[in-house]
Amino acid sequence: MLCFATVLSGCGPQLVNFPFDPGGRSLNSSFADLQPRVSERYIVFVSDRSGSQNLYLYDTVIHNLVELPGLNAIDLLVSSPSISENGRLIVFAGSREGRSGIYLYDRETRQLRNLTENLKAEVRNPTITADGNTIAFESSADGQWDILLYNRDGQPLEPLTDFR
Repeated sequence: MLCFATVLSGCGPQLVNFPFDPGGRSLNSSFADLQPRVSERYIVFVSDRSGSQNLYLYDTVIHNLVELPGLNAIDLLVSSPSISENGRLIVFAGSREGRSGIYLYDRETRQLRNLTENLKAEVRNPTITADGNTIAFESSADGQWDILLYNRDGQPLEPLTDFR
């Protein structure tokens, strides 16, 4: 919790006291909450609160979970979420029918897209830039783990430098 306090306050470590809710509607609960990421006012994380591994968004201003219609599905296992600074775009790794993908969810349009649907490789650990325009993730396309950059339309970006 201390790392959240540092990011949220911007003025050094402070204790942030979010209320405990045994029903799982608050940030603090008795459920396993994994891989939290913080943006300006939001915390995105994976949790087993509903009996399956789903993605959740917590608004630190109104102290409540935010609805994410169309995001969580019974056949999609989610991990490694990341969020744009304004909280509009959420990117995460997902696995559906044994195939991994990098998914982008737009909170404004309520659309979920697999950005790597045509990439024939395992993918993991995505992150999104503050402005939401670029997504970086690991891919095994060349038989080793490399970092790929995509725009939010799902198009690969040219590498800035070739380190070979």
